[in-house]
Amino acid sequence: MMDNVSVMTTFFLSGLPETMNYRRVLFFVTLLCYCLILLVNITLIVTIIMDKNLHEPMYILLCAFCMNGLYGTAGFYPKFLWDLLSPVHVISYSGCLIQAQVMYSFACSDLFILSVMAYDRYVAICRPLEYHSVMSKQRVIKLVCYSWMTPFCIIGTNIFLTSRLKLCSPYIARLFCVNWIIVKLACFPAETTLNGVIAYITIVIYVLHAFFIIWSYMYLIKTCVNSIENRAKFMQTCVPHLTSLLIFLVAIVFDVLNMRFSSKDLPQNLQNFVAIEFLVIPPLMNPLIYGFKLTKIRNRILGVITFKTK
Repeated sequence: MMDNVSVMTTFFLSGLPETMNYRRVLFFVTLLCYCLILLVNITLIVTIIMDKNLHEPMYILLCAFCMNGLYGTAGFYPKFLWDLLSPVHVISYSGCLIQAQVMYSFACSDLFILSVMAYDRYVAICRPLEYHSVMSKQRVIKLVCYSWMTPFCIIGTNIFLTSRLKLCSPYIARLFCVNWIIVKLACFPAETTLNGVIAYITIVIYVLHAFFIIWSYMYLIKTCVNSIENRAKFMQTCVPHLTSLLIFLVAIVFDVLNMRFSSKDLPQNLQNFVAIEFLVIPPLMNPLIYGFKLTKIRNRILGVITFKTK
């Protein structure tokens, strides 16, 4: 074992071999997907920033949601597009840790922002008279900052612990760097105990976020059942949140199951799709869901399009 220990400077990403026969097609499909993600998210961000009528807590949170989507996808798509055009898929040691930090802090931030959105809808529907005092702009901006900084620090702790490990293999059987996969490359499994403990604590923290969101919406549904006005509010503003939450949780659950209990019997292409699902579907679908469902945003975007076509 000691003979295999060396200072790791480069990782080889080995998740692409079966796709290399049609990598040009995959490159253009991936490029199109990334361009669409950029387009829909930037459109929503600019619409919210430019329209003062949209400077309300719900829309500020939505803007942060889209910004976070751009942050997370930037950690994957440029490198993946480069790999599709390159015969060798390598990434530096530091670049690998940074990629893992970006993508998983993005995922945790998404869940944090969804939690704040759930609380925002709870206050708006169940405590409407207190809404503007409870969800002031200053408080919302603080919550947005927490939603970015807290996951960044938590994931950063996981990455720091990984950087201390001595690794015996440079091969990562994924399309991108994943912290737990790097941990499993450690030469001495006994050294990874603390990594495992912190990783499970991180999972518990964000599972509690998910339970809080579910509890919030269960309470909202119970509150809205007997009120036509509240039912209308729920359908207008909460359905997009629930849809986003469902898409996100399904993507994350599949990724965690694939990462922790990956089976060699699954085709590589299926494993690849499951691994990148949270980087494809939520960042692309969320802005579309909110753009079509929320009346103020839809009317604003349609108004701009109509004006430009005249």
